[in-house]
Amino acid sequence: MPAATGLQPLLAGQAPTPARPGGMRCCLPGLAFVPALLVSWSSAAFIVSYVIAVLEGHVQPLVPYISDTGTKPPESGIFGFMINISALLGAVTMYIRYLIVEKQKESSDFVGSLFNLITLCIGLLGCIGMGIVATFQELAVPSVHDGGALMAFGAGVVYITLQSIISYKSYPQWSSRCICYIRISISVVSCIAVIPMIAFASRISITKIDWIPGEKGYVYHFVSAICEWTVAFGFVFYFLTFIRDFQRVTLRISTEMHEDF
Repeated sequence: MPAATGLQPLLAGQAPTPARPGGMRCCLPGLAFVPALLVSWSSAAFIVSYVIAVLEGHVQPLVPYISDTGTKPPESGIFGFMINISALLGAVTMYIRYLIVEKQKESSDFVGSLFNLITLCIGLLGCIGMGIVATFQELAVPSVHDGGALMAFGAGVVYITLQSIISYKSYPQWSSRCICYIRISISVVSCIAVIPMIAFASRISITKIDWIPGEKGYVYHFVSAICEWTVAFGFVFYFLTFIRDFQRVTLRISTEMHEDF
């Protein structure tokens, strides 16, 4: 007899739901562990692959591209695995955020459902781009890899900008002034950084990972890489601001057995 399973968001009011003793719920009530896991896992993915790539002598320590740190084995396998998990966690976080906004709209219609849906779709497009970056390595399939990176960073910047607009519109009932300012600031910095990141990267005529200071194109690489790291950790810090919102949320799974089948 098949079971029908439904996933339903429930807001637990303005205050976080009291957590039961023990486990992660003690420190992170509600669904706060989801963005917390995304932030910690993504940070680890960047840092671990960077450390291994530098120790193996595959990249220079001074600001390589993020993708450069996951191009050669053994760090390539770690980078691909961890970034794919990050993309999945990002998609889950974005979907739950979409459900939260839809639930909040029931008491205060501060944003249109279509706007919220478009924001979600753009965010998921960025997650797909991350998966492409993780799967198609920079030196093996550079055009596909670069296309995925452009999709990930471009859609990511648009997503956090639209989320900042949603947060601003939900103030003061569902967002604090401080959170609005933080999210808007991160969005502005990321929008500013992504432009030179793309512009200077487009001026580089060769695909390589072992950049040496002083060689042709190094300045373009250096500026572009700094901007890339800025945008990447801008995303990380932005999702960090979701933790408070997710503390107010629980998900209930209900299962119904149909006897007539």
